[in-house]
Amino acid sequence: MSDEKSTPIEVEAPEASSSEELPLWTEAEETAVRHKLDWQIVPTVTVLYLLCFLDRANIGNARIQGMDKELDLSGYRFNWALSIFYIVYLCFEVPSNIVLKRVGPRYFIPGLVVGFGFVSLCTAFVKTFEQLCGLRALLGVFEGGAMPGIAFFLSSFYKRKELYFRVGIYVSAASMAGAFGGLLATVLTRIPAWGTAAAPIAGWRNIFFFEGLITMIIGVLAPIILPQSPSTSKRLNDREKWIAEERLRLEHKSDSNENVKPKHIKRAVFNIMNYICAGGFFMINITVQGMSVFMPTVLADLGWTATKAQLYSVPPYVLASLVAIAIAFVSDKTKMRGIYLAAFTFLGITGFSILRWSDSANLKYMGIYFVAIGAFPGGPGFLSWGLNNSAGPAVRAVSGGYIVSLGTAGGIVATWAYLAKDGPTYPIGHSINLGAQFAVLFLSLLGIVYCMWENRLRARGGRDYRLEGLTEEQKADLGYRHPEFRYIA
Repeated sequence: MSDEKSTPIEVEAPEASSSEELPLWTEAEETAVRHKLDWQIVPTVTVLYLLCFLDRANIGNARIQGMDKELDLSGYRFNWALSIFYIVYLCFEVPSNIVLKRVGPRYFIPGLVVGFGFVSLCTAFVKTFEQLCGLRALLGVFEGGAMPGIAFFLSSFYKRKELYFRVGIYVSAASMAGAFGGLLATVLTRIPAWGTAAAPIAGWRNIFFFEGLITMIIGVLAPIILPQSPSTSKRLNDREKWIAEERLRLEHKSDSNENVKPKHIKRAVFNIMNYICAGGFFMINITVQGMSVFMPTVLADLGWTATKAQLYSVPPYVLASLVAIAIAFVSDKTKMRGIYLAAFTFLGITGFSILRWSDSANLKYMGIYFVAIGAFPGGPGFLSWGLNNSAGPAVRAVSGGYIVSLGTAGGIVATWAYLAKDGPTYPIGHSINLGAQFAVLFLSLLGIVYCMWENRLRARGGRDYRLEGLTEEQKADLGYRHPEFRYIA
């Protein structure tokens, strides 16, 4: 038998609760458990979030395929249709995660998927701008819980040092949706007219109908695969279920089944790192959400046909997806977050500088590559960073929703960054995004400095006063405020 299989796993000092609680399993056993969970969970949630982003962003593809004219989305109407989605979306993120923590993810998350798939399908039948706004608001209700819900779901199965890579994979579905959405929209709009005389389906309406139908079918099937918790995974045997639960209990020093209480909400609200990560997420969202709905328009305004613009939107998204996953993997291996978030802003700064001041269509298209590669790693990076530095499970549930809620407001800014009257050069939109990239750079560096300062303070006993007069149960319930907790920088 090899040394790897015979040597018990060691738990890092900041994450272990005490020496007498060293786990009774080997590194090889834990690796096997993690790999089984990976194959059961990660592909499924990635597909679910891909559908989420697809149903959100397909309005951008539909716009240049005739929806703009048919629904008279002139002036600021298209921007209002986008804004109403994000306004409702951000209002439902924290409440949705609190409900998720109480009822469990197996049916709740797929239920959200079926809901926003149905709303997308219904969008195929809208006749007026007002109807479109109503359905976009309803879409925000269901989609509001998807991203923070999946992030919390993953944090309930993986250690802090394992989380960013998994979150990076599923959030990269946003860029995959951009690539897939352009191809799918090109195919769907070529389907011949069908339906009834009262409700004909053709052109851009096919995009909403068939993408919504596919989403609903996959959402209905998802509970067959998703487990409710590590201890209920059908892929694991009894010992592996125990390992899956116990390894997280030792790291987080808390009961994974605790319900959200007012004190947990308070701790999430007063966690400084949540605001740094939410601020970064806000700035990144200005770019990511703006690209998702405006890239087809920006490309079409470069002089390309609608079909060519759809197809040209694919390669930047594909490359951005691959880079985002690679950076997430490296970040987990090195146990660092902020430095990668800071470094990639230089690509975004370069890209938006090109878009803002270049007159060459080909050079601007190259700038879009820089923007996509620079921006897309940021979403999973800031969300994972915030979840890493929130403990225990109830606080993490609130923090995930809180970070995404505040960050989603960046999507509202994004909807007003690119106005029809500013085309085809969009100087205001590109300038706003350029400024946002500089802000991300500042917040990333601020987060690194704060985490390092706080860890040094705790190492020399500067937070030990928090343990005075507390029972062992109260000490265990301190979460990220515990003097032995160490932030990931």
